[in-house]
Amino acid sequence: MQKNILDQFSLRDRVIVLTGGGGLLGRQYAHDLASAGAHVVIADIHDAESIAADVSDKSGVRALGIVTDVSDKTSVTALIDQVVRAFGRIDGLVNNAAIDPKMDEDSRRQHTITFEDYPVELFDQSLAVNVRGMFLCAQAVTPIMLAAGRGSIVNVSSTYGLVGPDQRLYEHDDPNIPPTFKPVAYSVTKAAVLGLTHYLSAYFMGKNIRVNTLTPGGVYNHHDDEFVRRYSARTTLGRMADKGEFSSGLLYLLSDASSYMTGANLVVDGGWTTW
Repeated sequence: MQKNILDQFSLRDRVIVLTGGGGLLGRQYAHDLASAGAHVVIADIHDAESIAADVSDKSGVRALGIVTDVSDKTSVTALIDQVVRAFGRIDGLVNNAAIDPKMDEDSRRQHTITFEDYPVELFDQSLAVNVRGMFLCAQAVTPIMLAAGRGSIVNVSSTYGLVGPDQRLYEHDDPNIPPTFKPVAYSVTKAAVLGLTHYLSAYFMGKNIRVNTLTPGGVYNHHDDEFVRRYSARTTLGRMADKGEFSSGLLYLLSDASSYMTGANLVVDGGWTTW
């Protein structure tokens, strides 16, 4: 009997480890993956347990929150050990945790630093989370997936890992406001994600473990009107994304619907990289 194509998108009873589940997109991913039937393990340095409780309450499937520092090998090992004890398996890993300084009071200073003055300490912090964190998490789940003979890993990149930031977006019309920039560390580390995906995809050749990249574009998060206008003008769809518009791509990459896809980069950017 021919399979129903919609069944290929189901994640029913699969165990998905989601790092960075406390962020804007991470929370959305957690809820949407659970609605597809997955048992979601939310790993984040903040709020992991409370987010998992909310996901379980709203979806009816079991979610687990584990406080994790993805840049620390001991913390990542403890995460994976706890997941295996709780569920006995890991079907998917979403490497979503990342440092991406926002234009808020806590991070605004980073955006005023020119490339020539960018501190190596900040660069190393991004490397530790955005690159080493993905490496450690992928390394930790590899024995489980190899033993099971299957698995899917999704590494989350950014359009700024494909093309350089358009620094004009961060200019100000008011000459009294200091110029701001998208920091160099974010672009460099998100470009490295693509290299990790290619390496792992080739490494797992013939092992039925697929590794792909999801590359989201800019998502609206109460940005000021001028930034939204400038950003929207750079996309062929003429707008920023809603936070729920990337989950279908993630679901596709984790599910059997993408069973013949590995080493690829699924770009969901509203046409940002068209030109």
